[in-house]
Order: sequence, then C-alpha cells, then structure tokens
Amino acid sequence: MPRLEPLHAGHADALLAFERDNRAYFAAHVPDRGDDYFTHFAARHAALLAEQATGACRFHVLVDDAGAIVGRVNLVDLVDGAAELGFRIAEKAAGQGLATAAVQQVCTLAATAYGLNTLHAAATVANTGSRTVLVRNGFTETGTTVLDGHPALRFTRPLAPA
Repeated sequence: MPRLEPLHAGHADALLAFERDNRAYFAAHVPDRGDDYFTHFAARHAALLAEQATGACRFHVLVDDAGAIVGRVNLVDLVDGAAELGFRIAEKAAGQGLATAAVQQVCTLAATAYGLNTLHAAATVANTGSRTVLVRNGFTETGTTVLDGHPALRFTRPLAPA
C-alpha cells in the first residue's frame, strides 16, 4: 500500500518521473503544466521546498513500495486556518481508491498537525473522478468557478478540531 510522505529534496527524481510519465494523462483532466515546468524542474522543486519551509504550503507525495511516486496531495495558501487542496494520481494507480485514501489522510493531517479548520478545492465539471474523491471525503459543493478556461465547481470541507 502506498504511503503518504511530506515532500523533500530526495523526491526530486521520482517526482519528475511521475510528472513526465503521466503528463498526457493529467492533461486530459487538468491544465497541462507546460514544457517550462519540465525544463526548469530542479529550480521549481527547490522553490516548492523553500515555500513549504515557510509554512505557507504543505506538499505531500504518495510513494509505493518500490519508491515510485504514484500521487501528490498538496495544501497551498495556508492562511487563517484554511488551505486549498489539490491532488493527482498516476494513471497506473487510478481507480484503486488511492486518491480517496490520500485525501482523507491529508484532511486528518490538516486538522491535527497543521491546525487548519477548513479546506477548499476546485475541480472542473468534466473531472468526475476528482469531484467524486472530494465528495467521498466530506467536501460539499459551494459554487462555480473557472479553471484555466474550463467550467469548474468549488468545494469546501470543515475540519474537526484537533
């Protein structure tokens, strides 16, 4: 069973492989990161770690027994007890309940370790899988938005106090 780990410098190679291997799959569901993301990956990874060190974000990876990254679950913009949740699961790991379990773990961490009381998320209307994961984890639809030109839904989940 894959384990959730806080992102660290040692994840760089596996994370780049995860993003490259799943680029086309992700682009079918969410906006593509663009070539620049891959060209400057090392600098981007270092910037994420620096941002995480400030406490403004909490980045996590889902790592399988072989050390390969099969998912990401991130909390960004931690402000006033709230954060924005984002997640993605590798194509080979999709449909196995990993996203639901990883998001649940991060919700628990958000309340107990990070002191958050609310999580927000968004998913495009076409991304049924992500919307299902959110609903299964107690998120409720709160409105509409647009993500990179695509109609999307906003979700919120209150967290139980630690």
